[in-house]
Amino acid sequence: MLSQAQRSAILEMSAQRISIREISRVLRLSRQTIRQVLRSNSALVPEIQRTEKAEPYRQQILDLLANCKGNLVRVHEELIASGASLSYQALTAFCRRQAIGQTPVVPAGRYYFEPGVELQHDTSPHEVEVGGKKYKAQTASAVLCYSRLLFFQINPTFQRFDCKVFLTDALRYIGGIPKRVMIDNTHVVVVRGTGREMIPVPEMEAFGERFGFNFIAHERGDANRKGRVERPFSFIERNFLAGRTFSSWNDLNDRARQWCDQVNATYKKHIRAVPRELFAVERLHLKPLPAWIPEVYRLHQRTVDVEGYVSLHSTRYSTPVSWIGRRVEVRETRDKVEIELDPRHLVTHVRTVAPLQRITLAEHKPPRGERVKLIEKHPEEQAILCQVPEIAGYVTELKQKGRKVVALSLRQLLRLLREYPREAFLGAVREAAQYGLYDLDRVERMILRRVSRDYFLLETEPDCNDCEAVSNRKDGNHD
Repeated sequence: MLSQAQRSAILEMSAQRISIREISRVLRLSRQTIRQVLRSNSALVPEIQRTEKAEPYRQQILDLLANCKGNLVRVHEELIASGASLSYQALTAFCRRQAIGQTPVVPAGRYYFEPGVELQHDTSPHEVEVGGKKYKAQTASAVLCYSRLLFFQINPTFQRFDCKVFLTDALRYIGGIPKRVMIDNTHVVVVRGTGREMIPVPEMEAFGERFGFNFIAHERGDANRKGRVERPFSFIERNFLAGRTFSSWNDLNDRARQWCDQVNATYKKHIRAVPRELFAVERLHLKPLPAWIPEVYRLHQRTVDVEGYVSLHSTRYSTPVSWIGRRVEVRETRDKVEIELDPRHLVTHVRTVAPLQRITLAEHKPPRGERVKLIEKHPEEQAILCQVPEIAGYVTELKQKGRKVVALSLRQLLRLLREYPREAFLGAVREAAQYGLYDLDRVERMILRRVSRDYFLLETEPDCNDCEAVSNRKDGNHD
């Protein structure tokens, strides 16, 4: 079919008294086509007047579409079964032109943000090579909506602690605080609800109040609402991560910060400006940072194992040998791990995010040529043997053959000794030692059976002969 421009050219050349043969040669069209255009004497493209093959079945198609749950393949099968002569392509073309069974297309809109109003935050998985190993890491990104200032970090995990660390670093990098932080409906921040009904986790809500901003979430299915932060993820993957390897996670995030400085100072075609220049205007509208920003941390309770280490996220940190078997408090921050026995005894390690490592401080290593002098007995073992020294053999076998951690087994045995009668406890332990039984849960059931048998006997009814003897004595009849 000829376009309107071709038809206009034919009419204009004909008005200049150019022959049909010459017009055909110049425009490379057939002479019959040119005669038809001259006959119509109009540059408008004629509409095709053709009846739709599916038009007679319109009402039937609408009914079947509801019954078949919108599946046009099933609609076509039912139409053919009812005697209609209609191809599947004709059916889909008819439905497309008549907008039957299709969601109306809505044009995408644009969001405009005033300076200092909103910061958008999101995460995305990326594959990185750190220390010669490939990891599936999480890229956390934050973008100021007005100036498009970008900041991101990459970590092996992204939990609530990592989220607070990242947002603290992002606000320090920006040098101010926006009114709100836009997130998706992630469980890291959201406790329940979506969109406007979103309720943040109390811990994260308190974190936002400390800085003076509010968390908000976009409505479900409206991912364009946080399009400012979605756009840079592809840029990070194809530019920053392409062909780069890193010696450590700290090296990765240090280079990421340098890359952000470079990108933020570069002209962007889609905004026709430099983010740093726009940020100079936006910074005036941001809230100032607090005079003191507390360090983000989380607390853990641990027991020092028999080798003198504390396990945290599959990484083991050393402690003094004298702490073995003691309960300690572990304070984890972004850069360090503090292990505290009491206010006067504290051990500080550099935090590592790589799992399956053993970190030993120099002062916790034994002198060269000497073995570590372990504590001879656990505090629980000393308490047990002090009260019942006769089960020393069973305690020794329990430490060697028990399936639980030695400290836990001794702690459970001490609890049984303190909670149950001594005779029942000793009898059950002797029987367990006789049969080589070191499952303390079964030993506890043995103690309970003995207690129920010895201490909770019910009074039985007296024998009839005894009753007669008693009554005779009362009556004064003595045989």
